Amino acid sequence: MNNLKILVTGGAGYIGSVLIGELLNKDYEVICLDRLIFGDKGIKKYLDRDNFKLIIDDTRSFKPELLHNIDIVIDLAAISQPDPLGILSKDLFYKINYEGSLRVANLSKKYGVKRYIFASTCSVYGFQNGLISEESSVNPLEEYARTKLMVENELKLLSSKKFCTTILRFATVYGLSDRMRFDLVVNGMTLSLYKSGIIKVMRPGTQIRPVVHIKDVVRAIIMVIEAEEEKICGEIFNVGSNEQNYQIYELAEIIGNSIGKSFNIEWYGEPDTRSYRVDFTKIKNHLGFKTLYTPREGAKEIYKALENGEITDEPDTNVIHWWKLLQDQGKID
Repeated sequence: MNNLKILVTGGAGYIGSVLIGELLNKDYEVICLDRLIFGDKGIKKYLDRDNFKLIIDDTRSFKPELLHNIDIVIDLAAISQPDPLGILSKDLFYKINYEGSLRVANLSKKYGVKRYIFASTCSVYGFQNGLISEESSVNPLEEYARTKLMVENELKLLSSKKFCTTILRFATVYGLSDRMRFDLVVNGMTLSLYKSGIIKVMRPGTQIRPVVHIKDVVRAIIMVIEAEEEKICGEIFNVGSNEQNYQIYELAEIIGNSIGKSFNIEWYGEPDTRSYRVDFTKIKNHLGFKTLYTPREGAKEIYKALENGEITDEPDTNVIHWWKLLQDQGKID
């Protein structure tokens, strides 16, 4: 067994459940800290693994002793979706995304954790002209991105030789997971295609968004785990590839054509020409990271899983709507 002990917060989530599978296959000892707001379907198959342990708790209230002898923390726990319509309270984003992650980071440093990897988002850049790098200005437009950036700023102060922090700003993720999400652009378009033969595209369709496959996200995280400290300590990396900055209409065409069945485009909304194109050169040059998967492959695997009944369009596949339901029922705070 690999002698590194890794704590993954939010490990039962969309990215976490795929990541934990890969970490276990590499013989790392893995502890998953998760409230199981979305259930345990993402990690259920790992429960009998000798190198896996599940702790059902909240990042804001877990016992700090959990961090004893942990080598690496991968902090994924968050309300992990923009909420431009303000469906959820700002206070909820602040408590979970900011206070929760900051507590994990502070306690990790206190208890001698060597490395802390923080899952952030390219949404911190907002909409800008030109190619956006890690050195570009930031302009978060809603609470999800704002709270992620707040944690980033705190991590810059906490980072040291003994507490190596790395910030990963993910492009919009797509692809198959046991804890599936359909509120992400590629996944949502594929679901719509499966259900109705229609892909909905917001006008004018020329707006650009960066996307990245979930397996490539997991590969990037593992590269950071296995990298030499001088390459990753105190660093910020955009995670994705320059080739996967797509116009929304182009993405719809790729997804539709990947399935090999007739489809129609349905336009909606007032024209939104706001775009952002992200530069992913740094992670390629620093760590040798290159994406291996494309939206075509992502759409095909999701469509096949829908056909086979492996995944379904459940209420909890939309993050904001599920949190809202639980909030209205008084089950979360």
